[in-house]
Amino acid sequence: MRFRIFLISAVLTASAWAGIVDNVRLALAQNNFSAAESELSSYRSQQGINGEYLEAFSWVARAALDRRDYDRADAYARQTKLMVVDQLKKRGVDAERHLPIALGAALEVQSQALAARGRRTEAVALLQAALRTYGSTSIHDRLQKNLNLLSLQGKLAPALKSEQSLGAKLPLAAELKGSPVLLFFWAHWCGDCKAEAPIITQLRSEFAAQGLKVIGPTRLYGYTAQIEHATASDELMYIDAVRHRFYSGLLDMPVPISKYNFDTYGASTTPTLVLLDRTGKVAWYHPGAVAYGELRGEIEKVVAR
Repeated sequence: MRFRIFLISAVLTASAWAGIVDNVRLALAQNNFSAAESELSSYRSQQGINGEYLEAFSWVARAALDRRDYDRADAYARQTKLMVVDQLKKRGVDAERHLPIALGAALEVQSQALAARGRRTEAVALLQAALRTYGSTSIHDRLQKNLNLLSLQGKLAPALKSEQSLGAKLPLAAELKGSPVLLFFWAHWCGDCKAEAPIITQLRSEFAAQGLKVIGPTRLYGYTAQIEHATASDELMYIDAVRHRFYSGLLDMPVPISKYNFDTYGASTTPTLVLLDRTGKVAWYHPGAVAYGELRGEIEKVVAR
């Protein structure tokens, strides 16, 4: 359902003539797989297989997964991956913007379709192999996110690093033992993160007596709203300004700044929320925004342990 809502809102803001990706997404938003396949066939006969075609093709796999049509999702994901791999004989994953989107989507859908059919071990092995092959490319975080979704719960949370920081000092892992912890991965450009901040502020207050701690990792992206190629110092100042404007209820929250944390936790989606139990193990891992009621329910489970 979240996929459908996202898909419909995305295509309504795009021109119907913007290209094959938007045309396919529009057909899928209308639940018309035949029209999407017809768009793909027509484009391929005229333009051949290129990055834009492959990204559009990957959307069919994603739409099938959203409908829980796991066989169709798996088939489209595998076909997307095969075509991308063929393209990679001539160029790298990040040679243009469509290829990593298509490949990342194919591997994501294939792993989720496997897990949904009770083949979690195969799904984990698929993602681990993909990380070995594509771990140095732009899809690393997406692969790690999906691997975490399948395997991180119940494991000790990876330690956070703090190359730079804002707010309170990052506590040592030993100092957090005995306390439930919410990790709130956010980005200065992220609108959903800003919308999540008041929810987290309220819940931190509600569960303060039960010892809930909140840590807000972020990272540098190399730009700000005003500067296309920002220095680290300029971006750090910008992050702090964003923090004061949109996260005023969380100014005492430790904010470790490191790409390592995002890579380790696979936080390719912002916000990403991770709940740790009192022993430091991951109790819940969630890429994306969460409503107050859902997040409160997950926190209640953790503080009760």
